[in-house]
Amino acid sequence: MYATALIAEDEPLLAANLQAELARLWPELRIVASVGDGASALQQGLTLQPDLLFLDIRMPGMSGLEAAQALAEDWPDSGRPLPLLVFVTAYDEYALHAFERAALDYVLKPVQPERLAKTCARLQAALQAREQREQPQTGELALTPMIDQLRALFGAAAPRAAGLPDASTQNGAAQATAPLRMIQASAGNTITMIPVGDVLYFEAADKYVRVMTAEREHLIRTSLRELLVQLDPQQFWQIHRGTVVRADVIASASRDESGKLTLSLRGHPAKLSVSRLYADQFKGM
Repeated sequence: MYATALIAEDEPLLAANLQAELARLWPELRIVASVGDGASALQQGLTLQPDLLFLDIRMPGMSGLEAAQALAEDWPDSGRPLPLLVFVTAYDEYALHAFERAALDYVLKPVQPERLAKTCARLQAALQAREQREQPQTGELALTPMIDQLRALFGAAAPRAAGLPDASTQNGAAQATAPLRMIQASAGNTITMIPVGDVLYFEAADKYVRVMTAEREHLIRTSLRELLVQLDPQQFWQIHRGTVVRADVIASASRDESGKLTLSLRGHPAKLSVSRLYADQFKGM
């Protein structure tokens, strides 16, 4: 059956081998682009909107898992389903169990033709089932199956599966005893000590994180990913790949006509968007 696919693999020889095997196993499959980093995978995925996306886990800059997360968050509300995802990985059994629990497909490096043939058969069956629906789904409903799979993956084992730091590897015993309590923010020759309990929300800003308190904004030189594993998950909720909010300052959550959620905060004018991957935290609203 005819379908389109995008390959994201930073090793040119492996990308070429995967494309050649796909051409042999699935002649009707058209590769619309082959890119070598996660940011390009996101950009081309949103532009070309392929049926399938083969994502290498570890790529320069944005990882394959981060690109999948960003794709799900930024996918337009056009009614076109998200691409079916296949992760290309050389990772251990722990990571593979994470993919299996989330019902996401994967192929191991180097790509084995027998395993790839099974993957192609499953993808063809999934695409055929999608086409045979009597009433095509639109809007958020069209995205629900893949969103649920990504939630399962990120909720289960995404940090280790992606090679990202987790509580056990990033902070060792310190993380096991207590979450972060104070943050140091430098500005010129001054270092400001900020109690974590005073922070309303954290927001990613290039190579920095914006730390917002009721009084002012601070910048710290770290990534939100590195900061997140040091925070108390009961106190701070991730609501977007670039935003973490203190739960007890959330005043309300409102949905617009398209179903998108926006949070209002107590005592602060900021309006924070909740992405699709994290909207299930507010099911009762």
